[in-house]
Amino acid sequence: MKKNQIPITCLLTFFLLIHVSGSVAQVHKLWYEKPASTWTEALPLGNGRIGAMVYGNPSIDQIQLNEETIWAGRPNSNANPEALENIPKVRDLVFAGKYQEAQDLATEKVMSNTNSGMPYQPFGDLRLSFPGHGKYAGYYRELDLDSAKALVAYQVDGITFKREYITSFADQVLQIRLTADKRNAITFNAQLTSPHRDVKIGTGADHISLSGVTSTHERVSGRVRFQGRASVEATGGKVIFRDGVISVENADEVIVYVSIATNFINYQDISGDEVKLASDYLQKAKANNFNRSKEAHVAHYRQFLDRTTLYLGEDMYADVPTDLRIQRFKETNDSHLVATYFLFGRYLLISSSQPGGQPANLQGIWNDALFPSWDSKYTTNINLEMNYWPAEVTNLQELNEPLFRLIKEVAETGRETAKIMYGVDGWVLHHNTDIWRITGPVDRAASGMWPSGGAWLCRHLWEHFLYTGDLDFLREAYPILKGAALFFDQIMVHEPENGWLVVAPSNSPENVHAGSGGKATTAAGVTMDNQLVFELWNTVIAASSVLDIDKEYATHLKKRLPELAPMQIGRWGQLQEWMHDWDDPNDTHRHVSHLYGLFPGNQISPFHTPGLFDAARTSLIHRKGPSTGWSMGWKVCLWARLLDGEQAYQLITDQLTLVRENSGPGGTYPNLFDAHPPFQIDGNFGCAAGIAEMLMQSHDGFIYLLPALPDNWQEGYIKGLLARGGFELDIQWREGEVSEVKITSNNGGNCRIRSNSELKGKGLRKASGANSNRLYDTPVIPEPQNHSEVELNKPVLPKVYTVDLKTEKGKSYILYRK
Repeated sequence: MKKNQIPITCLLTFFLLIHVSGSVAQVHKLWYEKPASTWTEALPLGNGRIGAMVYGNPSIDQIQLNEETIWAGRPNSNANPEALENIPKVRDLVFAGKYQEAQDLATEKVMSNTNSGMPYQPFGDLRLSFPGHGKYAGYYRELDLDSAKALVAYQVDGITFKREYITSFADQVLQIRLTADKRNAITFNAQLTSPHRDVKIGTGADHISLSGVTSTHERVSGRVRFQGRASVEATGGKVIFRDGVISVENADEVIVYVSIATNFINYQDISGDEVKLASDYLQKAKANNFNRSKEAHVAHYRQFLDRTTLYLGEDMYADVPTDLRIQRFKETNDSHLVATYFLFGRYLLISSSQPGGQPANLQGIWNDALFPSWDSKYTTNINLEMNYWPAEVTNLQELNEPLFRLIKEVAETGRETAKIMYGVDGWVLHHNTDIWRITGPVDRAASGMWPSGGAWLCRHLWEHFLYTGDLDFLREAYPILKGAALFFDQIMVHEPENGWLVVAPSNSPENVHAGSGGKATTAAGVTMDNQLVFELWNTVIAASSVLDIDKEYATHLKKRLPELAPMQIGRWGQLQEWMHDWDDPNDTHRHVSHLYGLFPGNQISPFHTPGLFDAARTSLIHRKGPSTGWSMGWKVCLWARLLDGEQAYQLITDQLTLVRENSGPGGTYPNLFDAHPPFQIDGNFGCAAGIAEMLMQSHDGFIYLLPALPDNWQEGYIKGLLARGGFELDIQWREGEVSEVKITSNNGGNCRIRSNSELKGKGLRKASGANSNRLYDTPVIPEPQNHSEVELNKPVLPKVYTVDLKTEKGKSYILYRK
């Protein structure tokens, strides 16, 4: 043996020990061999407030920029007073079976007669032009997900040039460090551009600026003022600021800074000073050393990132560019790419939703169009909620704060809308809102006549309590929960056929039904609404009990619960989407709204409601095949709840289908953005949440370990998942079975664990009776009405072992496979 040579067997043993211990150092990055030619090839950076898309062209680099409060319009309300008189007329038409007439009347007299919400808009671009850099070689471009920075490197005339980009969490600016391996080699011009009309270009002693006002849209004048400033700090060479251009000649190293600010303070107040804010951000950043700023940026990012780690195997394709890895996924089953995609979902939430800022919208914070698809607003019949599905389970709880503030604010504006449009107490939100927190219905009635957005958002408040046990949070949230419940309590009516208490008019989001000959969505008593109201009222009842308040109203809701329409199983064994058995087995609509009770709800369970479980499975089978990106993300979660890891994995495979055009079925763009198409960020978040659901679930009265593990993931670990009840879990597995699990109890109390393999550990005892931890209470589901003409299948379930572990607050426990 040569001196210093280590035997291969020793190396293998070393790496195996690292893997089993769960501390293997992995590299997660997206990398490419050429610059971005389209927006969905550019690399996203963000600090919650500022978003940047890095193209990385050596000759003329484009960094497309957003600031989270640059929205068209101004403070406004879009509630339609005509609705008060006309909603009862629409309801009567629905009950008479005149669905198309009902929908037409709702479009004319109920939808907003002022505006359908304002679009989220870009700031513009930073453009850097480098003379002579068109003849480059050795090109490399990456997004480092371990440090939230982008890098571009290439050679020109034997000189290596590098660009390092961060959207600093610490300094709240974009920073770009330009270096070369030869002195006096950096020469370029920089300027700010914008698609907005009538922007003003300015030049100061040490900066250039671009100022503007957002667009007027649907007769609502744009009043958000914004300013961006760019500056540089150069080592060596010469810098000139003139005519809105920064010229740098023969420098050794340059740091480029861009600050952006607006006059937005909150949804009611746009009296801020964008000029002073942009100046302050820039001066603060320039006063800091770049390396210290980068260190603070990475530290802020890693405090969130490092809480959860997923390992699914070695990176076997590290030498393959990311777009080719996506393209080849169906052949390679590239497990490291799946782990990277999971991490990328968490990266996007960290980058687009920071405490104190705005929630992630339909595109997070990244948008290059003045009038983007669906205005890049907050769509609340699935998309906004999906954005935050990973927040609790993947240990990013603080990032909920912008969402919770939005819920509080739409509860305020929705109170006015409930009075104006429905003449009732409480608050309402229809299927969209924006930065101005509109709550009236938008677009046409086919999508907009849906008053249940508030009920769905309330689930996020209750879920946060279930994950944390935070009584102060629940006490603050209770009036919002009650206000949403009160709205439905007062607007719901008894339908004439069965006497059930239903929401009418409404729709099963965006799906037409057979009652109208496939022409209208408007209906009454749709399954999703029934599930949402059942869940909301049970939430208020439970919160009242936990807080020991408002018992009279809780008793009132308990009495009303039996009046709600039950879930129904239709003629071909499906879970009915509507009150009537209208479901078409050939319907492949992107929304699967009637499966809300399966996920994200907990009203359908293989253990407690096996008939509904089989019916939900039948429905999902018939919504088969590739769909829009976000729909596939939802279906990963649904198949995980159906305990079918292979079907969930197939949806991940469909999701990881390379998409380069903004047409056709959904999948993934070269930069890992979700393709609806076009880009919507919710699919990234939905799939990340689905991967977590495949590995751990805690919604059904216990923590279920590896409930939907696919055959391709025979060995691996996940660290830092959160379960309801305040438990944090590190799970390792071999040969498809749990080998070790570490449970950290943040609250104390009983921890009930279910596993497909038998476990041992100090303090374990066989579970019996109901779980004594009330954060694991499950609802009692009314018996469904079964109209099936086919025999339902009993769920085929693996042998499971269920144990209880009495825990103490702050302590950790390790369990092993027997």
